Amino acid sequence: MEYFDDRLKGTASSIGATLVTNETTPVTNGTTTVTNVTTQVTNGTTPVTKDYKFASWMTLLAQLPLLLFTLANSFLYQRIKEKVRIAVSMVSILFLFLLTAIMVKVPMQPHSFFSITMATIWFINSFGAVLQGSLFGLVGLLPPRYSTLFMSGQGLAGIFAAMASLFSILSKADKASAALGYFITPCVATLITLLSYLLLPHLEFAQFYFEKSKCHHDQPETTDELLKGADKEKLALVNGDRNGFNNKPIITNGDFEASGTKEALFMMQQTDSHSRSSVLAVFKKIWVMALCVTCVLAVTLSVFPAVTVKVKSVYGNKEWDRYFLCVCCFIVFNVMDLIGRSVTSMVQWPSKRSSLFPVLVVSRVVFIPLIMLCNTDKRQYLPVLFSHDIAFLVIMTLFALSNGYFICLCMSYAPQLVRAKDCETAGALMTFFLALGLSLGAALSFLLRNLL
Repeated sequence: MEYFDDRLKGTASSIGATLVTNETTPVTNGTTTVTNVTTQVTNGTTPVTKDYKFASWMTLLAQLPLLLFTLANSFLYQRIKEKVRIAVSMVSILFLFLLTAIMVKVPMQPHSFFSITMATIWFINSFGAVLQGSLFGLVGLLPPRYSTLFMSGQGLAGIFAAMASLFSILSKADKASAALGYFITPCVATLITLLSYLLLPHLEFAQFYFEKSKCHHDQPETTDELLKGADKEKLALVNGDRNGFNNKPIITNGDFEASGTKEALFMMQQTDSHSRSSVLAVFKKIWVMALCVTCVLAVTLSVFPAVTVKVKSVYGNKEWDRYFLCVCCFIVFNVMDLIGRSVTSMVQWPSKRSSLFPVLVVSRVVFIPLIMLCNTDKRQYLPVLFSHDIAFLVIMTLFALSNGYFICLCMSYAPQLVRAKDCETAGALMTFFLALGLSLGAALSFLLRNLL
């Protein structure tokens, strides 16, 4: 974040500008000196610096495409093959991260840098949404424990990024070099993931479950198919033509008519067990979990990271200030979030049908004022009630634990509320509402930052 702040610092504001001056700041990376151009505008006496609200825009432009393309993916999966969606998404993400890494060494005006950065964030998350939705479907073909591991991977990714930030601080590398390392790392990770995906179909374990899924989808699933099969069976029995042999009729038409009620009931039961419910019917069963996951993420993204990154240490120690945000905000959040997700494999309380569950989810709203009343800088309206670092640490711990715990419970409870045939639809709906919560939280963060 500090790297982006430095690149955007001193940006011109054209309102009331009368004099434009260009300043150059040399950034040395070993032997080569790179000049970053920043622009300041003076309105007579005082330089005016534009506030881009980078954290809020970054959050919004990361979550909005996630919502839109998660919805789009529900239509794409019927028209575009899974292999194409996953491979194209990974290659595109790899290219965009390479572009971002190259930009570290390319001097440009802050406004241009901001625009290009926001565009790359948008497209990375757009392809990421398609990739995530496709991988959810792929993981759904494997045993349930792999879905839990897949969800935990998000927490691990956050820890990985936070630890990378900590190591860069410990190494005392310049911000440009550290940023270059950040962006090269996901390039390597994406490339390894792409190669792993290409290897997956060749594993005997994966082949077993993928073939099993194909056989499952080849079964008749509609009422018409089942009835046609029943008519053929009936005709074969009546005519005595069964398995290629001409025999005497086993059952007469009169027998079928006499047992028509039983046959109809049997066919209805068989059809009901194979046909899928409509999206609306599935939503009516999981709407509580869908709204709960939306609420959890809306609360989380409304203050993290847009507000939490503004919290400062009360001690004013320059050495500790370098580590405070990385440790107390990002590392604590991601570690506690992962622990919260992992706890659900041992404890699942409240139950999925408990009325207490949505009450506890909504109660997380209390974290919004708690975090806003911490020791944030540049505040105008709200007082500081929790100035000590320990207070912020405790709040962040509970905030992150509850986030991971309730997200994982919502995502695991929803498929349990529907039939096995409707689990895929339930998963797609939950993914959409998850993205909706992220987008709502990102939009709300703009308002909350201005209320400080």
